[in-house]
Amino acid sequence: MSTDGSLMPLERIERAILFVRDEKVMLDAELAQIYGVTTKALNQAVKRNLNRFPPDFMFRLSNEEFAHLRSQSVTSSAHGGRRVPPYAFTEHGALMLAYVLNSERAARASVQVVRAFVRQRRMLATNVELARKLATLESKYDAQFKVVFDSIRQLMTPAETKRREIGFHVKYDEARPKAGKR
Repeated sequence: MSTDGSLMPLERIERAILFVRDEKVMLDAELAQIYGVTTKALNQAVKRNLNRFPPDFMFRLSNEEFAHLRSQSVTSSAHGGRRVPPYAFTEHGALMLAYVLNSERAARASVQVVRAFVRQRRMLATNVELARKLATLESKYDAQFKVVFDSIRQLMTPAETKRREIGFHVKYDEARPKAGKR
């Protein structure tokens, strides 16, 4: 939800969906923001209702997964940031969470969350179907179309984001003596 009380845009919710352990999930802090509660309140509600969150609805990230997410700037790592790995909720867990929170705002926002998961599922299915059709076409045509098929495959694969190196490098002037050699 936004500050004016309206629902959060679907695209913003879709960006919060991550792929962890071969599952599409949303982290507790993202869901707390969407449902209009603090992360602490959300996690307390979960702990009071643990029987409603089996492992296929919710799991806690491992320390390695958490460190990887931090390195991707998904979670805060500054002073005051999280010190324990977050909970990850599948689509069903996110819905159960809205039920457990039992607020009008959570109920309205859960509709948007479901729509975001459904849209991502449709996009994935479309890409799988497109890849299958491409393979079928490629098997029918000779090598002269190989360049075309390779180009299409390249367009279908998501672009790798290159991480910028952090920090600075000192370039020593060869004419100047290096520190410690006098």
